[in-house]
Amino acid sequence: MAKPPLPDEVSQLLAKPNPCVITTLRPDGQPVSVATWYSWENGRVLVNMDEGRKRLEYMRADPRVSLTILDEKSWYTHVSLQGRVVALEDDVDLRTIDRLAKHYTGEQYPVRDRKRVNAWIEIDRWHGWGAAENKDVEHH
Repeated sequence: MAKPPLPDEVSQLLAKPNPCVITTLRPDGQPVSVATWYSWENGRVLVNMDEGRKRLEYMRADPRVSLTILDEKSWYTHVSLQGRVVALEDDVDLRTIDRLAKHYTGEQYPVRDRKRVNAWIEIDRWHGWGAAENKDVEHH
């Protein structure tokens, strides 16, 4: 796996509203993966979740995460990111979830009565496949 920074063409792919799966670790070490919206911003990933989500609890206990982002047009082209949550912050006035919802659906997020939390993820390593393949590293 390569280390950041990611090439421009991969960053351009990640800037799209692609399907994404995030994996966190339970306290017993069991990985747990779920689909999520994300945003690629300045070389970091932003995800947002309801304050009651178990994955938020898992991130607080162990900041290591992995994400797989699939090209919306062809899942064969995908990018896997490994990193860690470096900041958790309240989503004041639901601004971030609204921004993510508009990115993915074109509409404001419909649930307005629950608090939400942003998680900023710094990338330690990445791997691309298909059109996003990182050809400058050996495959192991």
